[in-house]
Amino acid sequence: MGTRDKASNKAQDMKGKGKEKLGGLVGNEKLEREGKRDQSKSAMKNAGEDVKQAVTNVKHAITKK
Repeated sequence: MGTRDKASNKAQDMKGKGKEKLGGLVGNEKLEREGKRDQSKSAMKNAGEDVKQAVTNVKHAITKK
């Protein structure tokens, strides 16, 4: 996972947390849902990057032997 991807995913997660909290404070359910959705997207992207990294690690382990 590249540093740029990590930073982008973290920014999206933080943005989502902010939206969720703000929505809760002002009673805006739509904003809360958007915040939760942003956090879910970030988590899914991180999971995808972890899978790609795991495949790369396995590939390198096999080719080194």
